[in-house]
Amino acid sequence: MEKEFLQLLKDQSAYEEALALIFWDLRTKIPKNGVDQRSEVIGFLSQKIHQISTSDQMKKYIDGLKNTSQNEIVRKSALDCEEEYERKSKIPDEEYKEYIMLQSKSESVWQEAREKGDFSLLQPYLEQLVAYNKKFAEYWGYEKNRYDALLHTYEPGMTTELLDQVFSEVRKELTTLVEKINQSNVTIDPSLMKQHFPKDKQEQFSQEILKRMGYDFNAGRLDETIHPFAISLNQGDVRVTTRYDEEDFRMAIFGTIHEGGHALYEQNISKDLAQTPLSSGTSMGIHESQSLFWENFISRSEEFWENHYDLFKSIAPKSFEHIELKDFYKAINEVKPSYIRIEADELTYCLHIMIRYELEKALINDEIEVKDLPELWNQKMEDYLGIRPTSDKEGVLQDIHWSAGNFGYFPSYALGYMYAAQFYHVMKKDLDVNTIIKDGNFVAIKEWLSTHIHQYGRKKKPLELLKDITGESLEPRYLVAYLKEKYSKIYNI
Repeated sequence: MEKEFLQLLKDQSAYEEALALIFWDLRTKIPKNGVDQRSEVIGFLSQKIHQISTSDQMKKYIDGLKNTSQNEIVRKSALDCEEEYERKSKIPDEEYKEYIMLQSKSESVWQEAREKGDFSLLQPYLEQLVAYNKKFAEYWGYEKNRYDALLHTYEPGMTTELLDQVFSEVRKELTTLVEKINQSNVTIDPSLMKQHFPKDKQEQFSQEILKRMGYDFNAGRLDETIHPFAISLNQGDVRVTTRYDEEDFRMAIFGTIHEGGHALYEQNISKDLAQTPLSSGTSMGIHESQSLFWENFISRSEEFWENHYDLFKSIAPKSFEHIELKDFYKAINEVKPSYIRIEADELTYCLHIMIRYELEKALINDEIEVKDLPELWNQKMEDYLGIRPTSDKEGVLQDIHWSAGNFGYFPSYALGYMYAAQFYHVMKKDLDVNTIIKDGNFVAIKEWLSTHIHQYGRKKKPLELLKDITGESLEPRYLVAYLKEKYSKIYNI
């Protein structure tokens, strides 16, 4: 039975790989007129995967192996498949196909709506997506909050109750720190970063940093897209995308490093788990811990630029040559509220996530309607960050997640930041992290992450993994301590 089960998983994996490739193409290369038919193909493949994962055959293997197999990979794969079976089997097959087709069409419409800054183009699609997600949450069931059913998809074990608690703690600490920074007499000149930097040169620097991080270009590639992402087709093909702004290099370079952190996770999962459901990151929160670790704790550190600034200046335009390292370091870490999440400084970043979390939680719980999103978004931006978007493009339309139906996803960004801080705290006990970063040889860091996190894939649940590594449950105090230490030094507070 084990052999037959593993073969069924390989069949499912083949459909998933084909679907991932199509999604990569949809988000990077597809002509506009190809979207409708491509959506049908996506619906067809998704339906096939749905049929396999909810088949009588799958149920037979799950029941026969989940408690009896002596093979840990087989046993844990069966348990993982059981959870998927229980959730997916509650959604009618044809309804699932229709939802997937809606998702792919909605993503395409979002691109047009974003370019035009017109939320009304996306609104009818978003209303349907929200309705589907409410219905799915009811199918799956929940104890206290409908939103928990969606949250579980991306962060198993997490609850709205716990999120509300930790977000409240972090929000209070961050807003207090931002107030102190606003009263600081330290001035940072952000115009230093606004030098023209050709796209091809940004790509050259980004590729070099990815290589130094340990990203394997024989098992991946770097491409351009509107909203950056990393995607794993298989362990030998994990792709990274980025977005370039020739007047502000930070978006592409830090965005590429961020997605590179995701890719390193997928490239270093144990090959023993290949073509099983365990061969992926254990949750989006843990995934985000890896991307935010590389983006913030590593590449925004003073030690990183002590090593890499000469390389940067050798590739960047001559206009950067006059900028002193200390001024450059402060400029890339300037605290200033931003309209765009992926451009946000690391101190105010979590506030962006809290805005999205509160809005989507309210949508799912029937407290607000889709048509109200632009105004509510703008008001929360003003309340939390002190700035008010002047267009939908820099407001409610900036993220792809809702148009893709990913409700319950956004909290993983803030959770990932908290996880990363806890992992960083433990890593510093095992490694001389600052010296390693300053030397620019990241092998020891990459190996630590692979040993403690990457290799396990989905063999461990997110909170189980966190406890095994840190000995603690989720603790936001490590993130708060990291941010206080770093920015107190930068702003002399």
